[in-house]
Amino acid sequence: MIPAIVSALHVLALALGLPSVFFRGRALRGPLDRPGLQQLFAADTVWGIAAALWLATGLARAFGGLEKGTAFYLASPLFWLKMVLFATVVLLEVWPMVTFIRWRRALRRGEAPDTGAAPRLHVINHVQMGLVVVIVFVASFMARGIGLR
Repeated sequence: MIPAIVSALHVLALALGLPSVFFRGRALRGPLDRPGLQQLFAADTVWGIAAALWLATGLARAFGGLEKGTAFYLASPLFWLKMVLFATVVLLEVWPMVTFIRWRRALRRGEAPDTGAAPRLHVINHVQMGLVVVIVFVASFMARGIGLR
């Protein structure tokens, strides 16, 4: 039963993550006044929760004795592609994460944050969204043994 629960949580992370990154991008295009920033921060928080859930459940599935076993994952070139894509999403997240933390701090101090980076953050956001979609396809192919040596 544990493998099914972990698998369901892994899929739930996608159900949380993809819409949240979409809404975060939408908020970056909207007015970045206090209500707009609150929407942005809410979406960003869910995006972070989804990423943490993906990471925890993914590690459990690949290396926790669940699912197909570690040997299957380590032997799959698609697993490694999926890891590179996930790492790319995480690396792309560094600048937005630091920026949004600064914006949150500025709001707490009663200051208006400098939101001039919003257009570039919007582009990064959409690249991440596209990568998540690609990861879903790679994961589906991997789970079916496609690409094994």
